[in-house]
Amino acid sequence: MNRYVRELRDRALATRLALGGRVHQYPEIQALRRFLAAFDVDCLFDVGANRGQYATMLRRDCGYRGLILSFEPNPDVFAQLERHAAGDRRWHVFNMALSDFDGTASFNIMAADQFSSLKTPSGTQDAIFTERNRIVKSVEMQCRRLDTMLPELIAEHGFRRPFLKMDTQGHDLSVCEGAGAALSSMTGVQTELAIRPIYQSGTGYRAMIEWLEQAGFVPSAFFANNKGHFPRLVEMDGLFANRTLVGD
Repeated sequence: MNRYVRELRDRALATRLALGGRVHQYPEIQALRRFLAAFDVDCLFDVGANRGQYATMLRRDCGYRGLILSFEPNPDVFAQLERHAAGDRRWHVFNMALSDFDGTASFNIMAADQFSSLKTPSGTQDAIFTERNRIVKSVEMQCRRLDTMLPELIAEHGFRRPFLKMDTQGHDLSVCEGAGAALSSMTGVQTELAIRPIYQSGTGYRAMIEWLEQAGFVPSAFFANNKGHFPRLVEMDGLFANRTLVGD
């Protein structure tokens, strides 16, 4: 793409995001645009989809037109996700959680539903989260390992270059462990990195980065995943590339 055209496109994106109160998403969108195109991603696993905000961003802002498979355990939120995906034949949704086992588990629905998790809120979380990140009810939810689902999904959809995005509120490591050897088939991984964990037994950012590096993924980009809680950074997202795609 011509450098001047690209610059004009980037400026238009920044202006649109700023007008929509989404300027904090600019680094993520730019990183994903480049990553998904450069590595020819043809299937995106959207784990912890909530109402479909991430998938909508991919379509609207990142230019991604490939397959999206969204997983959301919260039954109330899932109904909204299902409606948002209804008009997109390349977007499929599943009312279940991905984890490190096949079975059922108690899923905690929080006062602010985007915090809902298989994990329990930490008793030492920052005060700003205390009211929003509290359990209002729990529901029994189906859980699946990604490695037991992957053959079924490949047989149905025929993808070859998948990407794994996780936003599971403290449970991302369990999702990765449930992928087993199939994790190596991912072109990349996007995960929440907790600087100040707000869930009991949640994985800290250093441990998660180290685990992914040992699993064969190298850092590609880091960005705050919210507008921030100045002056502290609470969470960020990490974008990691499969080492086989980037060499040494």
